[in-house]
Amino acid sequence: MLRLPEDKRFQFKEPKGRLFKDTKKAIEYLNSLDYTQIMTVGDVVSAEFLKNGLNPDIMCVDFTVMRSPVEEEIKDIIEEYSVPQTKVENPPSHITEDLRESIRQAEPPLKIVVEGEEDLAAVPAVLYAPENSVVAYGQPREGLVLIEVSEKKKEEFSDLLSLFEEEKK
Repeated sequence: MLRLPEDKRFQFKEPKGRLFKDTKKAIEYLNSLDYTQIMTVGDVVSAEFLKNGLNPDIMCVDFTVMRSPVEEEIKDIIEEYSVPQTKVENPPSHITEDLRESIRQAEPPLKIVVEGEEDLAAVPAVLYAPENSVVAYGQPREGLVLIEVSEKKKEEFSDLLSLFEEEKK
């Protein structure tokens, strides 16, 4: 299990891709791309995509937003998305082997429901997504971030992963 040390968390405060203040603009941009697959990380982003007719290939949710239970409407939208589902445990500020493997081995479409927190799932998502994919996640109080997966982005996220420390269960 990998844990992000307190003194390294600032590295995750800035968007790691293109920031959109508005979901519609993000979706317009997405529609202009020729991407292989899309993965959403986070409940609000996942529900927004579904509400706008964009079905993620892989979705990672935890039914919380900023450490509070997600609104019922958002939960209902996610639960109504009828695709195979897997559950994994992942404590806050961690990336567990379960989470990494569920993303690495995902056969789209797939909904990954995290017991704990999914906030850092974008790291393995970028590392394991095929090049030319898009990873979308919410940037708290700012909007939605789209990461276009490339070799360069994979290297950047590999560097981010190196900030984590190995922790025994």
